[in-house]
Amino acid sequence: ADMFANEEGGPEPDWVITEREQFSDFRDLNKDGKMDKEEIQHWILPQDYDHALAEARHLVYESDVDKDQKLTKDEILDNWNMFVGSQATNYGEDLTRNHDEL
Repeated sequence: ADMFANEEGGPEPDWVITEREQFSDFRDLNKDGKMDKEEIQHWILPQDYDHALAEARHLVYESDVDKDQKLTKDEILDNWNMFVGSQATNYGEDLTRNHDEL
């Protein structure tokens, strides 16, 4: 209700329609209209999803200004707030260590 108050007879926003489809197609695996513990676990920690790889790709995509698939020291420093907030860098702790590859 905080994000969308459904008024009787009113149209639903596109994002609500998309979320309903996602729920019925991918989240509610046993099709009972609600998510049980196993379905929530599958949603939050899918077996076929590599979180570390996804985070690394996200950092490169967002920071690689020249799109050469390599990060320079300047590209990292220009986006330091993204790296400090990333689990991939141990929330910034790994950035304080000496790295030859940079």
